[in-house]
Amino acid sequence: MKTRIIIAALAVGLVVGSNLLAEVTKPEDTKCPVSGKASKASENVEFEGGKVYFCCGNCPKAFEKDKEKFAAKARQQMMLTGELEQVHCPITHKAFKADQTVDVGGVSVAFCCGNCKGKVEKQSADEQVTTCFAKADCFKAAGK
Repeated sequence: MKTRIIIAALAVGLVVGSNLLAEVTKPEDTKCPVSGKASKASENVEFEGGKVYFCCGNCPKAFEKDKEKFAAKARQQMMLTGELEQVHCPITHKAFKADQTVDVGGVSVAFCCGNCKGKVEKQSADEQVTTCFAKADCFKAAGK
C-alpha cells in the first residue's frame, strides 16, 4: 500500500513538474515589449533582476529611454520566460489564491479574490496587461 502511495505521489510530481516546465516560454516565442514583433534571444537588456528580450538593436534603446512606458509589457514577457514570479495580487497586494486566476497574454495571473479576478476578466487585453503588470512590487526575480 505504501509503495502505491509513493508511486502515485511521484507520478503527480512528475506531471506537475513537467507542466511548470512547459509554461516557460523561449525568448524567441515572445513579443518585443516596444514593437510587438517577435523577440530575439540575442537582443536583451537586464531589468528588475532578469532579462527583457527585443526584436532588434533599436528597441532596447527606446526601452532604456522610457522604461516606465514599456515596463508592464516587459514584466509580462519576463513572467512568460520565467525571469519573474508573482508574489501577491496585482490589485490589492494581498496573498493570492491559486484558484483565482486569469490568463493574461499567456501568463496565469493569480488574484486574492473573485472580485479582483472579475475586474480583470472584464478588461480588454491591453488593460489586463496594464492592471496586472504595472506594479514592480508584485513580482520578484525567479528563484530569489
